[in-house]
Amino acid sequence: MTEPTSAPVSQPHHGAGPGFRLDDGEVAARIARIDELLEKVQIAPGPMAQTAVDAVRTLTEVYGEALARVLDHADAALAERLAEDELIGHLLVLHDVHPEPPERRAVRAVERLRPAVQERGGDVALDGVEGPVARVRLRTAGCGSASAGVEEAVREAVLAAAPELTAVETVPETKSRPPTFVPVDALVRRPTGPQEAT
Repeated sequence: MTEPTSAPVSQPHHGAGPGFRLDDGEVAARIARIDELLEKVQIAPGPMAQTAVDAVRTLTEVYGEALARVLDHADAALAERLAEDELIGHLLVLHDVHPEPPERRAVRAVERLRPAVQERGGDVALDGVEGPVARVRLRTAGCGSASAGVEEAVREAVLAAAPELTAVETVPETKSRPPTFVPVDALVRRPTGPQEAT
């Protein structure tokens, strides 16, 4: 009598199984899918919809606490590497445990876009953050819709990286700042300090 043969083990499908990793495109697709599903749940009638939303919210809070504990155990170098990862950084922001200030995250978001803007003949750089507003120096080679498209891409990238900010204002690169007046005597006068002992 022959022994029964087991069915062949199928390969993990659609991200199931240990060791499966998602690339950035797959992560973005899943985030979009999560947003779509949550929208459907939120408008669904009946008490089960609210139960599902509460379950997702509670699970998110637990994951946020787990991320915070990971940062508690990380040294400065590891915390920086975690923050620089786009997906992990996004989750740290989502859970309000990101170790970097909004301005630094805004700088990173702009720098990630800079090569693409330069390829199109323009340039972009963060001019600074004042309160909840980021100011970006932007020069585009095109005009009209092309320029507006670049501006919108920069705005979305900055606000995604630093959602604490409420607005992104563009400062044309051609706009010159007024020169800072420095009196001549301030350049030659020695600073006053403690009198030397005689």
